[in-house]
Amino acid sequence: MAERQKVTESPFTVGTAPFRPGDKPNLGGVWDAQPKDLWRPDPEKCLTEDTHAHANGLIRVLRDDHKADGEWNPQLSPDTLIEGLKHMVTLRVFDDRMIKMQRTGKLSFYMRSFGEEAVAVAQTMALENQDWIFPSYRQPGAQFVRGRDMVSMICHCIGNTEDNVKGRQMPVHYTWKEGRFISISSPVGTQFPQAVGVAMASAYKGLDEACITWLGDGTSAQGDYHYALNFASTFKPPVILNVVNNQWAISTHKNLATGGKNFAARGLAYDIPSFRVDGNDFLALYSVTKWARERAKKGQGPTHIEVYTYRAGAHSSSDDTSAYRPENEFETWPGGDPIERLKKHLIEIGAWSDEKHKQLEEEIDNEVMQAYKKACEFGDLASGPYPPASTIFTEVYEEVPWHIQEQREELGK
Repeated sequence: MAERQKVTESPFTVGTAPFRPGDKPNLGGVWDAQPKDLWRPDPEKCLTEDTHAHANGLIRVLRDDHKADGEWNPQLSPDTLIEGLKHMVTLRVFDDRMIKMQRTGKLSFYMRSFGEEAVAVAQTMALENQDWIFPSYRQPGAQFVRGRDMVSMICHCIGNTEDNVKGRQMPVHYTWKEGRFISISSPVGTQFPQAVGVAMASAYKGLDEACITWLGDGTSAQGDYHYALNFASTFKPPVILNVVNNQWAISTHKNLATGGKNFAARGLAYDIPSFRVDGNDFLALYSVTKWARERAKKGQGPTHIEVYTYRAGAHSSSDDTSAYRPENEFETWPGGDPIERLKKHLIEIGAWSDEKHKQLEEEIDNEVMQAYKKACEFGDLASGPYPPASTIFTEVYEEVPWHIQEQREELGK
């Protein structure tokens, strides 16, 4: 696969996408890795140098024949796997319905997690309920794992009177205090040092809490990523730092974000144990995250993970992928579809069927539609009602400063 491109009459190179519209994509690479290739170190005794092979290889659990294998197999029960499958299907159906709502003018903006459903679902399921979640915009599935109501999520996306953010954020930029799901930020990358800081506070207080956070391959080129890794390396708080390498930062290919061979190995330079994991393998994601959580609980500090996946859909409802990549490129991703892979594994072990899966999709689709209708009872995008203007002054200051109070009174007049 072509990785770099020499700029004509220039002393430097510029990373470029290996395939562009009209090309026939072939997304090969590391997919000869097998589940038995990499061992599972002791999380309490593991040193950074023990993970060099893990950072440069690829941790898998599901084989190509859909059977689980290797030391990283978390040995989850069929019930737990079915729970994970249901959460992933819920996220996909929810996303599909919401993007249709956006296309018909019922939502102003939306972002899907298409092809990346396993990331937030598997990793959140591997955590404890008291752990803090610092997401990027493609980890809303963590909320389903922790039980957030769909109606509440849709109210936020519409921006009606029940929007718990009171219109202070764009749609899909969720926050949910009860689930310890910290507000998604449009200025990407800010969540990384924030997660490290909260993890340091938890450790200082002697609490059994860990923080998990994600950012994309493109965002890893920003300073926030390196600040976070430096603090995590120095103070060794209980934090799990994920770079989701989904190949594209909007229309910019991952080759512009690093000159290295991968993203996982970057953590080695900061003396942080680092792993590269198949991001479309539910069991592998769960297992590596559980390992990192065990390490954090034992006071051994941070873990750095590259989640190797592919953004199957557009960056957002405002994006047109046909302008910068082949139309069918996602179909050639060797990692396959995360939902299909877990579904086929469950069928392989006799715990699921195509009929059950179809029924599940229909039930969830009905649930999403009912939730949307319920959310619209509190206001829709076209006609409102919306949060009143006065809410701009609420839930910001514990004690309202005098100059803000003056502005509030002026608004009231």
